[in-house]
Amino acid sequence: MSKTKVTAEPGKQELWVERVFDAPREVVFKAFTDPKLYTQWLGPGKYAMTLETFEPKSGGRWRYLHKDEQGNQFAFHGVYHEVLPPERIIDTFEFEGLPEKGHVVLETLRLEALPGGQTKIRIQSVFQSVADRDGMIQSGMEGGMNESFDRLDELLKKNTKKE
Repeated sequence: MSKTKVTAEPGKQELWVERVFDAPREVVFKAFTDPKLYTQWLGPGKYAMTLETFEPKSGGRWRYLHKDEQGNQFAFHGVYHEVLPPERIIDTFEFEGLPEKGHVVLETLRLEALPGGQTKIRIQSVFQSVADRDGMIQSGMEGGMNESFDRLDELLKKNTKKE
């Protein structure tokens, strides 16, 4: 399917992510809120993922760990501000491995139903500073996001086989 488009205008604290998936909006939304599906596509394929907390509802929390082949763990957490099926999820995102806390990102995921049973997702991520945003980009997030979304594409194909 399509590749991920990341837009980050110089000097701004936000970035935008866009991608089209060949699956209905309800199915794509479920992949973001069903723990059995979520763990199959999110993050680097070589890492093992553990969901410690996963409450995809307004006011819920989440926390997960990625573990690499050498046993290093990378933890992330946040809070769901709004979960509105099947059109929107607003949450926070924080990587726990930074030297100081407080580098929280506010993320809004919007899902748009397209003709032919496709879904366009748009994610707006608003960072605490331009430096935080640029640091996320320099960390390789675009490559990681493409890898995750490629795996999501495959998962959606399995879950929406046309008879």
